[in-house]
Amino acid sequence: MSAFYVSLSSIEDVRQFVNAATCCPCEVDVLSGRYVVDAKSIMGLFSLDLSQPVRVEVHGSDSEREAFEQSVAAFEVKMPE
Repeated sequence: MSAFYVSLSSIEDVRQFVNAATCCPCEVDVLSGRYVVDAKSIMGLFSLDLSQPVRVEVHGSDSEREAFEQSVAAFEVKMPE
C-alpha cells in the first residue's frame, strides 16, 4: 500500500478523480479524519470534507500505484511530515 494527498477543490476535480479511480484495477481508498470511502464512489467522496486535502491509499502493485498516481498528479499536494 502507498499513500499520498490530493486536493479536490471543485466538482470537476472530483469527477476526474473518480473516473481515474474507476479505471484503476486495484482498490483505492480516500481518508478524511476517521472516515474512509471508496475512491470509485462519487457520492462517497462528496460525503467527505473536501475543504482540506484528503489522503489517498492505493492497495495494489507498484505499477498500478504509479499509473494511478500519474493519472491524478494534477490534484496531488505535498503534506508536511
